Amino acid sequence: MVTHVRAEERGDECGALLAFIEEQRGGIRRSLLGLTEEQAASRPSASELSLSGLLKHVAEVEQGWIARAKGEPPAVRRDESNWHECFVLTDGETVASQLAHWEKVAAETEAFLRSVPSLDDTFALPPDPWFPPEGRVSMRWVALHLIRETARHAGHADIIRESLDGKTAFELVAMEQGSSGG
Repeated sequence: MVTHVRAEERGDECGALLAFIEEQRGGIRRSLLGLTEEQAASRPSASELSLSGLLKHVAEVEQGWIARAKGEPPAVRRDESNWHECFVLTDGETVASQLAHWEKVAAETEAFLRSVPSLDDTFALPPDPWFPPEGRVSMRWVALHLIRETARHAGHADIIRESLDGKTAFELVAMEQGSSGG
C-alpha cells in the first residue's frame, strides 16, 4: 500500500520529486516497525536480503549518488571485496543507527536538490566500467533514480516483512499511524 503524495506547489518539480522519494523511504521504514534486531536481520525468503540490509543499502546508495552529484566521492567505496557488506549490518551498526543515518542523508538530499540552480544541471558519471564513458546525468535523473531505487527495495521490504510475520503494508501503515498518534 502506498501513502498519498500531496500535489506539489505549482511549478515545484523538485518538491514533487522529493515527495515521491520520501514516500518510498516511508515504505522501508514502516517495514521495520516493531521488529527486533534479529528479525530485521533475518532472511525469511529465498533471497539473501534482510530488512536491515535493505535499510543500509538504500541509505548508502542515496548518499553515494548525492555525493557524486556534488562532485565528491561516496562515503563508502564498494568493490568486489566489500560489496556484500552493503546489505548487512556490521561493526555495531543497528537498525536505529541506520535509520538515524538515513534521516541525515535524506536531509542532505533535500537540501542539495533544492539548492541546485536547475534540475537540468548535469554532472559527470565516475569512470566505472558499468557507466558509459564520459557519461553525464542531470539532477532530475538523480532524483528519478533515487525514486526507482528506493521503490524497488520498498517492494522487496514488503515481501520480506510479510514473510516474517504476515504483516502487510495496510497493517504497517495503521501501526505507524497508531504510534504517531495520527
